[in-house]
Amino acid sequence: MSEVLSKLPFDQDLFDLLVCPQARMPLKYIGGRLVSTDAATRRSYRVDDGIPVMLMEESTVLDEPAWQAAMAGDGPVGGGVAAVQARHRPIA
Repeated sequence: MSEVLSKLPFDQDLFDLLVCPQARMPLKYIGGRLVSTDAATRRSYRVDDGIPVMLMEESTVLDEPAWQAAMAGDGPVGGGVAAVQARHRPIA
């Protein structure tokens, strides 16, 4: 597991399955927040004590430069269902 992924405050499978509730796009974990990878919505969701708060009314919309900086920064992007299935596939 990479150093960045080991710093996730919640389970890797949960991270991979979470998507932006508005755009249904993967999220990037950066700066202690989950940021939508969707350029049109640019939503940012907080994480409280290791629990992602995925409520639209609790999210913030980043301005374009802040969103671009978040996307350019280091941080994992959720891999979706396929990533979870690949990790849990039985070894033949």
